[in-house]
Amino acid sequence: MSLLNLAPVIPVVVIEDVETAVPMARALVAGGLPAIEVTLRTPGALEAIARIAAEVPDATVGAGTVRTAADIAAAVAAGATFLVSPGTTPALLEAMAASGVPYLPGATTVSEVLALAERGLKELKFFPAEAAGGVPYLKSLAGPLPDVRFCPTGGVRPDTASSYLALPNVGCVGGTWLTPADALASGDWARVEKLAAEAAALR
Repeated sequence: MSLLNLAPVIPVVVIEDVETAVPMARALVAGGLPAIEVTLRTPGALEAIARIAAEVPDATVGAGTVRTAADIAAAVAAGATFLVSPGTTPALLEAMAASGVPYLPGATTVSEVLALAERGLKELKFFPAEAAGGVPYLKSLAGPLPDVRFCPTGGVRPDTASSYLALPNVGCVGGTWLTPADALASGDWARVEKLAAEAAALR
């Protein structure tokens, strides 16, 4: 499956309270965003992935901030159906390739993109998107690298997402704005669903 074609925006979420994982995922799916990237940045991230995988069948749940082979093994065991890394090393790439699930390896520089393309990888995460040059940078890559597509993540906002999505080499964007910490803490799932619906309508 092409991760870049699942939805215009992949929610990039940080789960502080595991009890919020399932209702959050249901709200995102109801809003039209089935692909959810749970970042491995908190102690409860793996349990959150497991609960979403078990209780929200319409969600495609993946693990983000994957940095080691151990991260990959634990994420897949928990039920992650895709992997996203902030960057790429040979060992990490080998482990992702052996995982049996789709993955988006992270790249920032032209050399990193070329190295991944040499290995047949044409769908990549571009991170940190805004800090690394944003829309102008990605636009400049479309000429020499027309067969590589990206999911820019990092600093992408609701008011800039459409500019990214308008680029021919961008399949989707990763967004953190869809699950505000205060909305998760208060259980404001209607707000999460509304944000998801607005994002789903961007393309």
